[in-house]
Amino acid sequence: MSTDADDGGDGRSDDAGQVDPHAVGRGGGEDDEGEYRAFWADEVADEIEARDPEDPIVIKGGVSPSGIAHIGNFNEIIRGYFVAAVLRERGHEVRQVFTSDDRDALRKLPRKLADTDGNIVELGDVNAGALGQNLGKPYTDIPDPFEDGHDSYAAHFAALLEADAEALGIPVEMVSNTELYADGAFDEVVEHVLRNVDRARETLAKYQDKVDADYVPFMAQCSECGTLTQDVTGVNVDEGTVEYRCSGIEAGGRHIEGCGHEGTASFHEGKLPWRFEWPAQWQVLDVDFEPFGKDHAEGSWPSGVDVARNVLGIEPPVPMVYEWFTLDGESLSSSEGHVVTVSEVLDLVEPEVLRYFFARNPKKAKDLDLERLDLLVNEFDRFERVHFGEEGADGDLTAFAERAYPFVVDEVRPDRVRLPYTFAAVLGMVEDRDFRVKMARDEGHFTEGTPEWAIEDALKRVERARRWAERNDNEYNYRLQTELPDHEFDADVAAALDDLADFVADGHDGEEIQGEIYETARRHDVPVGDFFEAGYRLFFDETQGPRLGEFLGELEWEFVVRRLRREG
Repeated sequence: MSTDADDGGDGRSDDAGQVDPHAVGRGGGEDDEGEYRAFWADEVADEIEARDPEDPIVIKGGVSPSGIAHIGNFNEIIRGYFVAAVLRERGHEVRQVFTSDDRDALRKLPRKLADTDGNIVELGDVNAGALGQNLGKPYTDIPDPFEDGHDSYAAHFAALLEADAEALGIPVEMVSNTELYADGAFDEVVEHVLRNVDRARETLAKYQDKVDADYVPFMAQCSECGTLTQDVTGVNVDEGTVEYRCSGIEAGGRHIEGCGHEGTASFHEGKLPWRFEWPAQWQVLDVDFEPFGKDHAEGSWPSGVDVARNVLGIEPPVPMVYEWFTLDGESLSSSEGHVVTVSEVLDLVEPEVLRYFFARNPKKAKDLDLERLDLLVNEFDRFERVHFGEEGADGDLTAFAERAYPFVVDEVRPDRVRLPYTFAAVLGMVEDRDFRVKMARDEGHFTEGTPEWAIEDALKRVERARRWAERNDNEYNYRLQTELPDHEFDADVAAALDDLADFVADGHDGEEIQGEIYETARRHDVPVGDFFEAGYRLFFDETQGPRLGEFLGELEWEFVVRRLRREG
């Protein structure tokens, strides 16, 4: 389930009867230390194959549609994808499913949501009443607050995740819990749990304090108001029904009142509590592997294993705990709106860069810093160069790049060109495509032998880097004027600009040009601020801009010289 963890130890449990979710990561089977695996997905695949599963192997993830479908929710889809891809490479048929736990009740209003295109919006920008008037009801019974054609808020949320998976080329099957209940898929499990209610209570009581002799592990949905209620007053297993009183539900530390109606609900008209529903999914979907975050590792997973073995009589799937990552140095928080969607990230980087972010060691904490995405892109570019043997690296990175790279990219093409991200941002200051190509050629990124497809592919990064500059309003968020702007300079400023042009013509780099700007201004007794402003006027038609010398060092020197001399 959606969340993240790190374990510095071996990961093996001393108790052979327990499945330690930290075990995956060392390779080999239960009684074998195993060989070192360069790519963690191979280690997981080894663990799965050690159980000798039948095809299709089922890999599952899941999330409750409680707020924004953000990049943290995508953890399990993409981590499951890497394992699925490795298993398919080994000849297995694999079914990757992702459950939307949409039978859950809406427990509190999120501060922000994501629209159909994945853009984050404030609650006040949508029909908030669709949510506020439906607290305590299942997500599939709540109207879509965006009113954009989806049957429910749950369907809206699931559509976003499905679109994200498609954008990253991941074939995942979205499964609705509500539909599973409606189709009777859970009936056998619900019946078994309620027939063995004493054992179910005894098992759950190890993990929850409020389990008493009257506790019934089923929540009915009121036929009058639609609220889920925990107040089940009677059970008729043979008829497949429960009696209930609509007394409401505990939600987010408070009680959501019910309408008081007393009625009868079938097993289709309610749901299992989460700690029973998760292992029930394992049984119903025949799950072989599921990744999840460390909150579940410390809570739901131990109880799920216990319920699976001692109530349902099944074995839990192979688990893998992943570490949470932070966003801009802070924890992701859907309720606080501190999130980013997959579509927002893909506006800024290529799909393969995002896949790479998740391909790295899932047990190591990472930060997705949107202001310094250039560092992540640089890291990916190096990973790619190491794979093709264009750059040396230590043994671990080399082995990882050789093994994991084909799973990160859509197609392995050694003649692909990657423009450095900040240089792409510089090109993004220019509107003219031909000028962009010329600048890239001048810097040696394109040659006469570069195929046209590679040029077009490389230029896509320019638009992404441009959007990155605009989003962060950083030093690259300016527009280079390809035509000479109108200008009027005093004689001393004009003379200083001519001197700087001569310096650039002698072939100096950006750092040297930056230093010379100060020296030239002093020699001509021009205030440094005025001299920089003159440069910004010539190149951006603005009074400020990026570090001017470094920027000029990125441009074709003939163009810079002509512009400094006011010749065009």
